[in-house]
Amino acid sequence: MSTVRKVPMRKCVGCGEMKNKKEMMRVLKTAEDTIILDTTGRKNGRGAYLCFSGQCLEKAVKNKGLERSLKTAVPQEVYESLKKEFEKFEQS
Repeated sequence: MSTVRKVPMRKCVGCGEMKNKKEMMRVLKTAEDTIILDTTGRKNGRGAYLCFSGQCLEKAVKNKGLERSLKTAVPQEVYESLKKEFEKFEQS
């Protein structure tokens, strides 16, 4: 008898779709209140998930999805750095 492994699902804070955890990008708030992009998905801190598209990032900025998920105000500089990181991933 084979066992069925549970696939971890996460909700995108931009579009609201439920997807496989590995298909999404994790934005992380560390203990020092810095907001970074967690490519490994294993760093300590409070995380929010986004699809690998710039449109979802724009939606998350517009509806304040990242601020709600991370439970903190997100400065504009952080959004700019996240946009640059997303552009790198979309090109590759």
